[in-house]
Amino acid sequence: MDSSPEQPPLDKQPIERMARMRSPQQWLALLAVSLLFAAALELAALPAALLIGPMLAAILAGTNGATVRVPRLLFGSAQAVVGCLVAASISADIFPVFYAEWPLFLGAVTATLAASSLLGWLISRWRILPGTTAVWGSSPGAATAMVLMAGAFGADQRLVAFMQYLRVICVSMTAALVAKMWVDTSGVEVPPIIWFPPIEPLPFAATIAIAIVGGLAGKLCRLPSPFFLGTFIFGAVVHLGLGVPMQLPPWLLAISYAMVGWSIGLNFTRPILRHAMRALPQIVGSIVVLIAFCGGLAFLISHLTGVDPLTAYLATSPGGMDSVAIIAAAAQNVDISFVMALQSARFLIVLLLGPSMARLIARSVRE
Repeated sequence: MDSSPEQPPLDKQPIERMARMRSPQQWLALLAVSLLFAAALELAALPAALLIGPMLAAILAGTNGATVRVPRLLFGSAQAVVGCLVAASISADIFPVFYAEWPLFLGAVTATLAASSLLGWLISRWRILPGTTAVWGSSPGAATAMVLMAGAFGADQRLVAFMQYLRVICVSMTAALVAKMWVDTSGVEVPPIIWFPPIEPLPFAATIAIAIVGGLAGKLCRLPSPFFLGTFIFGAVVHLGLGVPMQLPPWLLAISYAMVGWSIGLNFTRPILRHAMRALPQIVGSIVVLIAFCGGLAFLISHLTGVDPLTAYLATSPGGMDSVAIIAAAAQNVDISFVMALQSARFLIVLLLGPSMARLIARSVRE
């Protein structure tokens, strides 16, 4: 008979190792792995690397028994910064283009929303993912916003993040491949990140003030995801209505993205991760269907309006707006104002109507 001490089950050993680490050690390990993952994703030129990298590191830590959690105040502050980013990204330049082409834009956005909503409804109806998770996860754009708001409406924020960022990566890579059929983008380089630019006192102070006031207003108004939505609404009004500039230095965004990624990832458990992996084929299938649908929509727009195919495809691409902007800028014959106007219109409509549509579809699933 073996006299060696009884060994714990294999699936519990890593959990015990991580749980035995003190909190400072856990944070240091999480930070180190986050930097490693984020750097690798940046080198691979994948979108949202500064958020996905920390989230992957946190998933690894969370599924191995990490006990640390991001304090609520820091998570709320990070959401407020993201709200400022979204508000600052809306340019008044898109409105004249949207006004000139509003029936086309509205039709394209409505069709994309309908397709994504149907896919989310089917995934929920077939019980592939629990509750309303698939409805939020299938939203065609505003990935970080949808993830932040999903939790406030009762969806599993972890699986929503899994779906949303997988879509962002797939859409961005597909757009890059499609673009190469029309234009050589091999010589195009992403501008280097200046992590610590000179701080402009007034715009930076305005950003902090908008984050604080918007977050508090969101709490007072009892908005879902109050720090994000309150800051976004207040920031958009101040930025567009009053022309107040904002400054969001990359170091501040990186910290905020890390807070969001860690908050989501640390709540992953092994059962949740296994569930996500089991649902992966269906999730990828739904993403492929949505990309194909938007490709067909682009063909229709190009055929009916005479817009060149690459412009139409990039404009209707369901997400990955930052990557789409870089690709569009690389092509001489792409109408970048058309692309960004349609992308921004979809982003805004998803942001404004997404929660209501998700609740409506979720109600129909339950019935």
